[in-house]
Amino acid sequence: MDTVRLDVWLWAARFYKTRSQAKEACDAGHVSVNGEAVKPARAVRPGDELRVRVGDWPRLARVLVPSAVRGPATVARLLYEDLTPPRPARTLEVASREAGAGRPTKRERRETDRWRGR
Repeated sequence: MDTVRLDVWLWAARFYKTRSQAKEACDAGHVSVNGEAVKPARAVRPGDELRVRVGDWPRLARVLVPSAVRGPATVARLLYEDLTPPRPARTLEVASREAGAGRPTKRERRETDRWRGR
């Protein structure tokens, strides 16, 4: 197998839980192959570089093996080379409270939730 559909490959490589989620991500423009936005039916070949946005985190990957079979995570990891730079460490700014200060106020709780990305 030299090529496979992009949405099927994203599902097999475990970037998305379902093939329909992978298709929706392609349709929404969250996936690009070699720098260009693509449709879900685009053929993926070894050597193609993907930029996939999963949540708020963009991931970069190079296709090593085109596969349409979803296997365990250890096998899925062998389908691509991860080129994503590591996430920067988060700093602890808002979440620090003195011991014994009581419950956080509604405003403090909302600030903490925003900081945590909820």
